[in-house]
Amino acid sequence: MKNMNDEKEFTELIKSIKVRHNNVVPTMALGVQQLKNVFEDPDEIDEFLDRIYMSRIGIRMLIGQHVELHNPNPPPNCVGYIHTNMSPVNVARNASEDARSMCYGEYGSAADVRIYGDPDFTFPYVPAHLHLMFFELVKNSLRAVQDHFMDSDEVAPPIRIIIADGIEDVTIKVSDEGGGIPRSGLPKIFTYLYSTARNASWDENEPSDLGTTDNISVKMAGNGYGLPICRLYARYFGGDLQVISMEGYGTDAYLHLSRLGDSQEPLP
Repeated sequence: MKNMNDEKEFTELIKSIKVRHNNVVPTMALGVQQLKNVFEDPDEIDEFLDRIYMSRIGIRMLIGQHVELHNPNPPPNCVGYIHTNMSPVNVARNASEDARSMCYGEYGSAADVRIYGDPDFTFPYVPAHLHLMFFELVKNSLRAVQDHFMDSDEVAPPIRIIIADGIEDVTIKVSDEGGGIPRSGLPKIFTYLYSTARNASWDENEPSDLGTTDNISVKMAGNGYGLPICRLYARYFGGDLQVISMEGYGTDAYLHLSRLGDSQEPLP
């Protein structure tokens, strides 16, 4: 690049590339679901998709960082994509409202979401990544609670989000009383060929509502890629996602976000 005009043209080009590939994940997930009965080695498919999606996260992070660094009116406390004083409580609140809105649209009601944590606590992170992870976890919990209490006269119990500030990690627990996951299903929850939703199915003629963060989530459940994609986003910055379930009661998801800043990019 020889001058500022070249720089602007390059920035617009990679921005358009990023937008053009917004729908890659749900499109690939549709293909995987349609072909899941012909795969001979599901583990090989999971490893292949993990590599592709992790590469995609890294590429989109680089593009987004470059584009935001050229934003003439950047948001306060932001260095490109990274918010230096991000409040996880605020992100949790916004993502929970988005998930509850989707739940209202599908079920006509939604359980309350209660957030426990210091609203003044902040740490450097990418808000879009955390919003996506919160959204997916809360959405799963809302769907589980709605399904579990659909035929009950009891009031659906709230989803609980607990945010803990540790020395190494910021740990977030999303807890529900949606009946839990059978023990036989726990080893499968991070695969792309499994969904905890009842009667999960894809309709190739169904229009996709791609309005959520980074256009990952299409509907309340049944996609089979919400949890594995969530875990990849957590691992990208040295964190992790764990799920512990008590069948007949509910599920706890533990999201670990590294705050040390010493992890290398997990290139495939």
